[in-house]
Amino acid sequence: MKKPLSFALIGRSGCGKGTQAELLMKHFGNLFYVSTGNLLRELAKLDTLAGKSAKEIMHKGDLIPDFMIIGLWMKELNLNLKVDQGVLFDGAFRRLIEAQEADEYFNFLDRKGTLFPILIDISREEAYDRLTKRRICKKCGKIFPWVGEFKKLEKCDKCGGELQHRADDNPDAINNRLAYFDKEVLEVLEYYKKDNRLITVNGEQTVEKVFEDILKAVKAK
Repeated sequence: MKKPLSFALIGRSGCGKGTQAELLMKHFGNLFYVSTGNLLRELAKLDTLAGKSAKEIMHKGDLIPDFMIIGLWMKELNLNLKVDQGVLFDGAFRRLIEAQEADEYFNFLDRKGTLFPILIDISREEAYDRLTKRRICKKCGKIFPWVGEFKKLEKCDKCGGELQHRADDNPDAINNRLAYFDKEVLEVLEYYKKDNRLITVNGEQTVEKVFEDILKAVKAK
């Protein structure tokens, strides 16, 4: 049986990973979705010691420790991933150890060579502009990037909920996240470049053109 493809969407905050994740899910049909951001937000809602700590760290714009991130998505995969499914990581991997652990995990699953990292590349300036303007649904938590047709929405197109700015999209937190990308995530990109796995697309295009470029690159691989 042909092994399903898996993808990891990487990029500066605000690059549109969530939007492209939705399009990939629809196109490939049988992908198990793992959103680092969603998992962390769910953790932060819990009345637990870990939940409280995660909430405080996220509000400052700092990053949750590697062991917590890896533990969260590994639990999701261990309990839910089916034999015929690929995986779509939204917002991973942010540190070299996470990328390495993911490769080890995929080797364990006998899925070596099936995970493709995709960099949605936007400048730091573009990322900052988008992050200060993007919105989240107060009801269902869907994130709406400040690009294209999403700018015109007044209500959530999924549940009709009210749109508001995210609490962690304040200037200090945004700058912390963007600085972290330049410091740590670039090392992850170099790791993937060494064996010619990294797919890079220009994220400062329309949503449709970004997705078109992703599909072309995946097919070429």
